[in-house]
Amino acid sequence: MEKDQKIIDLSIVVPIFNEEEVLFELYERLTNVAKEITSSYEIIFINDGSTDKSLEIILNILPKNENVFYIDFSRNFGHQIAVTAGIEFCRGNAAIIIDGDLQDPPELISDMYQKHEEGYNVVYATRIYRKGENIFKKATAALFYKVLQKITAIHIPLNTGDFRLIDRKVIHYLKQMPEKNKFLRGQISWIGLRQIGITYIRNERKYGKTGYSLKKMIHLAMDAITSFSDIPLKTVTRAGFLISFVSFMIILYALFSHYILHQTITGWTSIIFSTMFIGGVQLFSIGIIGTYISRINKNAMNRPLYIISNTNIN
Repeated sequence: MEKDQKIIDLSIVVPIFNEEEVLFELYERLTNVAKEITSSYEIIFINDGSTDKSLEIILNILPKNENVFYIDFSRNFGHQIAVTAGIEFCRGNAAIIIDGDLQDPPELISDMYQKHEEGYNVVYATRIYRKGENIFKKATAALFYKVLQKITAIHIPLNTGDFRLIDRKVIHYLKQMPEKNKFLRGQISWIGLRQIGITYIRNERKYGKTGYSLKKMIHLAMDAITSFSDIPLKTVTRAGFLISFVSFMIILYALFSHYILHQTITGWTSIIFSTMFIGGVQLFSIGIIGTYISRINKNAMNRPLYIISNTNIN
């Protein structure tokens, strides 16, 4: 299918979820940057089940520019799935992934494309400062990336999101990754090839609230960890051995105390604490194993990643 596509110079993939207040400005800034780079470009908006007027605004933009395309999902499938759809349909020799909230400056695309022309397959944007984000979010994000680097065998750059340029070779390999729980920045790092970062200051949101709630952030973190590391499973196994060893030693001590020292160990509180502790460890372990099994189940069912309600892409 990719061989039949007419390859163009640049694709810009933009997932949209309730961004009606910034869409016109976003379109104008993306168009201005794209035109400065090449006349052979496309902008693909993926409407990920927006409940505001985002789709209506996108449809109003279409007649103004034949290089603008849209994909309208049947419901909200999630940010990573929306980006994946854009990547699967884009025709660019290079593709830019950028969120639709204008926190990532479109003007940085020119610098990314320049690096691409120097021969880099991936150009990722590293945030040196994040405006408008509270201490809790900054601290948890920093902790997440540091933990992820420690437990994975691949190098995932710190303080980078999905804002990046990827070339046709990377797109080709991404299309060969069928897993349902997507963590694209991890997949792109796993591919390797020539990658380089450029730094920028991330702006705060001009309007509305972020679509990434704490629940979604935790879900993304779980996808990242279970996609690229088996450390949690190994940790559970080691914890099981450790607890078994400690329990065995306690049994030996109890027998020694009873038959040699003639002192029977009693205590309702210690028994309850021990039972609750072991029960908690068991539930935690089952939860980790269940997360991996859930991923296997989703891939085994092989449902489509998304359902398209409408699009103008042929």
